[in-house]
Amino acid sequence: MPSRTPHRFRRTAALLTAVAASVALAGCSSGEPSASASAAPPGEPSASASAHGEAVTGSTGPTTTGQTDRQAPVQVSIPSIGVKSALMELGLNEDGTVEVPPSEKGMTVGWYSGGSVPGSPGPAVLIGHNDTRFGRAVFHDLKDIREGAEVLVRDGAGKTLRYTVTGREAVSKKAFPTERVYGPTKDSTLRLITCDGEFDAEGHTVDNLIVYGSLV
Repeated sequence: MPSRTPHRFRRTAALLTAVAASVALAGCSSGEPSASASAAPPGEPSASASAHGEAVTGSTGPTTTGQTDRQAPVQVSIPSIGVKSALMELGLNEDGTVEVPPSEKGMTVGWYSGGSVPGSPGPAVLIGHNDTRFGRAVFHDLKDIREGAEVLVRDGAGKTLRYTVTGREAVSKKAFPTERVYGPTKDSTLRLITCDGEFDAEGHTVDNLIVYGSLV
């Protein structure tokens, strides 16, 4: 409804403000991330202390105002790369960075609840690990996804939304495209994010892999 549009854009503006400053590096590695690691860019599997537990509730970050008619997502499936996972809810860490699933839930994808609810206008952001200290993780094969691939998101009411992949990119964590990932979109869109690239001297990958999708 028209009256909801200002809420959506205010929410998005607040979101971008919250995450734009979070550009320090941390993230996925072949080993266990350090609990003292610095903040990560938006969507980067971070190693801050609160990311080692369940998603934080009651976050002071942006909310999904105006989307109460949509059920929160509970499952994602990507048939072309063999992914099927329940979705855990993610919020913001105390330092304002986006939460990620804890290492022990490496095979579980997280939905960032400060963004859009799937099916509502704007980007719905799903975050998953590539690898953890336990081995291959849920988005290990995300690099193999192709344009046109189907991504299915099921909500708590049992409704399945079908997205198709429109593109993907590998980006340096030092130049994370915050506006392109989290910025407002007229239609319902999807972002899948994981870590990617070579390892640095501390065992962290230097890039993020971002997959873009649109609701069919």
